Amino acid sequence: MSELSRRNLMRGAVMLGVGSAGLLTTSTSALGAVPEPTIHGTGAWGARPPSSPVQLTGYRPNKVVIHHTATANTTDYSLSHAYALARSIQNWHMDNNGWIDSGQQFTITRGGHILEGRHRSLETIRVGTQFVLGVHAGSANSSSIGIENEGNYVSATPPSTLINSIVNQVAYICFKYGIPSSQIYGHRDFMSTACPGDVLYRMLPEIRTKVAEKLNSTPPPTFEAIVDNTTAGRFTASANWGVSSYSTQRYGADYRYANPYTVASDAAWYKFNIPTTATYAVDIWYPAVSGYNTSTPVTIVTTSGNQSIRVNQSINGGRWVNLGSFGLAAGDYDVVAVSRWTSTTGYVIADAVRIRR
Repeated sequence: MSELSRRNLMRGAVMLGVGSAGLLTTSTSALGAVPEPTIHGTGAWGARPPSSPVQLTGYRPNKVVIHHTATANTTDYSLSHAYALARSIQNWHMDNNGWIDSGQQFTITRGGHILEGRHRSLETIRVGTQFVLGVHAGSANSSSIGIENEGNYVSATPPSTLINSIVNQVAYICFKYGIPSSQIYGHRDFMSTACPGDVLYRMLPEIRTKVAEKLNSTPPPTFEAIVDNTTAGRFTASANWGVSSYSTQRYGADYRYANPYTVASDAAWYKFNIPTTATYAVDIWYPAVSGYNTSTPVTIVTTSGNQSIRVNQSINGGRWVNLGSFGLAAGDYDVVAVSRWTSTTGYVIADAVRIRR
């Protein structure tokens, strides 16, 4: 939002009454190493339905963008105020900006309340394989999660309750999507704006450090195994898969590549010896090149049947990318497949897969 839009938003917000408290959307348990904080969904704060369906990207974001609302630095830290703020933001975005829904994926109030902004943002982050496309940071919209933070921080310091919630929410987002803490930005990094205010912007290094501390507190896994494309007896692929060391983002000495194929899968398979039937995290490593395939099918053989995920291999390469958590049966078998069966152009890449618990 522009600074003018944010000020106009506040003029409308102060005229709003306190609505129904609604229902809280909360997590009953920690999701992995970084627990899900209490996040109030769109149903809780009484959101209007989007004017048209929200768009899912089909891939993960690689950054988080921090905003401020440029509204008054209220001392009303109540949940009812938080709900009213979320409604006023959505109304402004839909009625004045002409957007289909709230522009940002999440909102955090000065009282530390975290609210879902655009519909389905909470649903998709919990799965961790794609995200809802927002309208909040220009060219960064297609690769980022946007968080609006209540208040004006051009010269004022955000309350500690807000900063703590920013850290908790951003750490959770980074954990679910495999985003490094270095990829936390301010709105002004992508557009000509004062947002998120000079003070909050100067606090971003501190926020990055605190998020990194939460991410690095991950306890050692009770099981971890890596299969590379060179792992003897664990990786199999047909002669249609070539060998390349072109990209320095590769895992190990080289990686496999193949042209997409619209008739059959011709998959490259990764075999693991799963010690016990349980839920495991599955990560994939691939080098990212702008011309590589943007919709590569990756299949996981789970206890509830094969699950397929599309991976954009033109971005987010050179690191472990989490595909999600899946129920895997005990045994020594082919667990993960990278398939050629896609109509999208560009080489399909099979490099390395990691499974951990």
